[in-house]
Amino acid sequence: MAFKDTNPQAPVHFLVIPRRHISSLAEVGAEDEMLLGHAVYIAGRVAGEQGISDSGFRLVANCRRQGGQTVPHLHFHVVGGRQMMWPPG
Repeated sequence: MAFKDTNPQAPVHFLVIPRRHISSLAEVGAEDEMLLGHAVYIAGRVAGEQGISDSGFRLVANCRRQGGQTVPHLHFHVVGGRQMMWPPG
């Protein structure tokens, strides 16, 4: 599923979340390959619907505490609508 982030960090910021529980990217197994591929597909499709495909966007998965993960369920942030900087911080 995909929906807008409640604390957006860019003009376009939405989350892509698998319905099946996986606590973090570090817990992904070989059996999750199709699920992750589908999540990336959905991220790109919704980015297009939101009008940021041509200008560009960032796909982020925070992993565990030092990686910035605050919710113990795998999810992807899709951010765009402005220039992304590197390093992200």
